[in-house]
Amino acid sequence: QVQLVESGGGLVQPGGSLRLSCAASGLSLANYLIGWFRQSPGKEREFVSGISWSGGTTLYADSVSGRFTTSRDNAKSTVYLQMNSLKPEDTALYYCAATYGSNWNAQSIDYWGQGTQVNVSS
Repeated sequence: QVQLVESGGGLVQPGGSLRLSCAASGLSLANYLIGWFRQSPGKEREFVSGISWSGGTTLYADSVSGRFTTSRDNAKSTVYLQMNSLKPEDTALYYCAATYGSNWNAQSIDYWGQGTQVNVSS
């Protein structure tokens, strides 16, 4: 059974930082792209960042590039999303995602986590 379990969300002030974690189990990570999406009320789910487990290549949405960093820990089968310089517009439910494919279209995702809420507010 495939599981993607997120943690690390919470409330933070603008300009602050959070680190999200996604613990993966039940799949051969070397064959997957693992990444993060987010969704705010009334908006479509959007790609945030992703990493190729085998090669470590990363990709970021323009809105978070330079502020967010995705990394992985092979030994723990865990992907991290370090979020710095957070803005109110980063407020959303953040989902961990895994795809066997080669693109980050939400419709192409094979597995989703349950989501973790991030609120950026003063």
